[in-house]
Amino acid sequence: MIKVTLTNNMLKLISAIDQNRFSLSNVHIPALTANKLRKNSKKKSSYASTKIEGNPLTEKQVNDVIDSDPHRHFLKPEQEVRNYFLALNLLEKKAKKKVPFSEELILEVQALVEKGASKEKIGLRGAMPPGFLFAVYDSVNGSAEYIPPEYIDIPELLKELVNYVNTTDDHPLIVAAVVHYQIVTIHPFEDGNGRTARLLSGYILDSGGYGFNGIGSLEEYFAYDAEEYYRSLQMGLPVLYYSGRKNPPHPEIWVEYFLRMVHLYSSKVCELSKESGENDLYAGLSYLNTKEKELLLFLLQNHLYEFTPTKVSKMIGVTNKTVINRCVKLSSNGFLVPIIVKERIRSYQVSDFAKSYSKNIVQFVSVYAAE
Repeated sequence: MIKVTLTNNMLKLISAIDQNRFSLSNVHIPALTANKLRKNSKKKSSYASTKIEGNPLTEKQVNDVIDSDPHRHFLKPEQEVRNYFLALNLLEKKAKKKVPFSEELILEVQALVEKGASKEKIGLRGAMPPGFLFAVYDSVNGSAEYIPPEYIDIPELLKELVNYVNTTDDHPLIVAAVVHYQIVTIHPFEDGNGRTARLLSGYILDSGGYGFNGIGSLEEYFAYDAEEYYRSLQMGLPVLYYSGRKNPPHPEIWVEYFLRMVHLYSSKVCELSKESGENDLYAGLSYLNTKEKELLLFLLQNHLYEFTPTKVSKMIGVTNKTVINRCVKLSSNGFLVPIIVKERIRSYQVSDFAKSYSKNIVQFVSVYAAE
């Protein structure tokens, strides 16, 4: 099993990723926008991860396939990208429920990745017929690029990996890198190993607090230079698993590459989230009339983060109905959140989105009012 000793470069990368994580925690975007970004990110991940494996579909074709009628017949490349998208949805739900990493989870994900394939491609690989060698072959010259462990060793190797994940005190970023490497290297399945590894390392990141709100695609960074991705995984070692890949002498080659990709990815997520938040802010404000903007300004300046329309109506000298109408408009644009008790709106809260951009709102509305 790969054993990782932290290097100075790893520590610098982890620190930089943590800084991005902290920065993102201060950026709030409306739920509707966040959901759109997450779905778009899953599409990009489905495109990139299957592209690494040679899927010929363009990004536009992948988007069209994912959005198409799920009941129609799909060609194999189309089914692959749909399967990956469905697996991302599955793991998102499991992460919210805090489902632990297990062999059952590994098998469930691979079965979904290979949904629609022949039965022998689903589940752990078995013995090869006499005279045949299970290996990853070069598509050009037919030579063996990698000879994974014997099938009889797979259950114990997976058990060792699961035990590591559930007992280690390693940083979640390191655990994700180890899971990625181990699944690809153990190669427990006849097909779908790379996709399963990328999905489950992403699950470890999400479970460990490094999912970055499901926005952005780490797979895009692996796919950008697939040759570098594979070189980093192989670490210049012999093709036979038992000749060094079982316990690689220089695991930092892979781990530092993995952390570098997570850093690039997380930096992009911060940039994308900030841009989306600011765009939504000014778009939302543009839909408000003068009185609605003034009410929002009043709430923020007086720190009225939770209130009833009746209370506010008395404070600003207008009718309760007038305040309710303005609150409805502010809610529809993401600035307020209604609090519902027994199917009726009793009060409102200023949204996290509005609070995070309160300075921008105050400045914008104040300038607008002065014109």
